[in-house]
Amino acid sequence: MRIGELSAETGVPIRAIRYYEDIGVLAAPARTESGYRDYHDDMPDQLRFVRASQKAGLTLNEIRGIFQEREEGMAPCKHVAQLIDRKLVDVAEQWEALQLTKRELERLAARAEHLDPQQCRPESICHIIGIS
Repeated sequence: MRIGELSAETGVPIRAIRYYEDIGVLAAPARTESGYRDYHDDMPDQLRFVRASQKAGLTLNEIRGIFQEREEGMAPCKHVAQLIDRKLVDVAEQWEALQLTKRELERLAARAEHLDPQQCRPESICHIIGIS
């Protein structure tokens, strides 16, 4: 299978496929005599795995590690479960931070409703975001 066919089948842009190869997420394919990449039949599944993993929040480095474990003959499922657990903790922490930011933005929006722009002093820059 050539790179254009692989891209068409998976929806992954050719540029992304080449990038995944360059950084070692995907193994470099064999080449034809004329120099074209010649992908194995399992490559669409590997690309779909990469995309699904990214959608779940895994980094390309983490995905590379999963493929490496598989290539070494190990089932990477325990490792993947640990990555997912860590991602859940990260998302929970990000969620808390976003909730704090949302509350602050709501407070500032309410403050903005009651302030007169004509009363904003130059030294305060903007009195909506000021010392409360």
